Amino acid sequence: MDQMVNKQVLLVDDSVDDAELAINVLSDFGAVDMITVVHDGAAAVDYLHCRGAYAGRNTGNPALILLDVKMPKVDGLELLRDIKSDENLKTIPVVMLTSSREESDVVSSYRLGSNAYVVKPMVFTEFVEAVRKIGAFWLKVNEPSPARV
Repeated sequence: MDQMVNKQVLLVDDSVDDAELAINVLSDFGAVDMITVVHDGAAAVDYLHCRGAYAGRNTGNPALILLDVKMPKVDGLELLRDIKSDENLKTIPVVMLTSSREESDVVSSYRLGSNAYVVKPMVFTEFVEAVRKIGAFWLKVNEPSPARV
């Protein structure tokens, strides 16, 4: 069943280059209505809780959050903990898209409720394909929780 759901993505990554590439892939893929990029966890917290610079935001929760682990101000694990402990946010799928291969980051991500953990490929074409597959699954194939909207 194809729902007319607003397909927003929140991309939280301190790498401008990785964020730009992910935006291009998701935009070309055509599964996204809006992509919001923030470059640190503190800005993501403000975005998700509609405060600070995002106090007037009223577009609902994103359909997907792509989240880096190692970031300034609030790291990805802290942000993930905040998301999954909030009744209004916890059903949003969160995919960790990160350069970190540290076992402790992988384990912590899943323990905190991450839906997937993807290590960013270093090869351009592999990165593009990984982001395309993430978008295909979470934005086209996956049936979102009705509690999300």
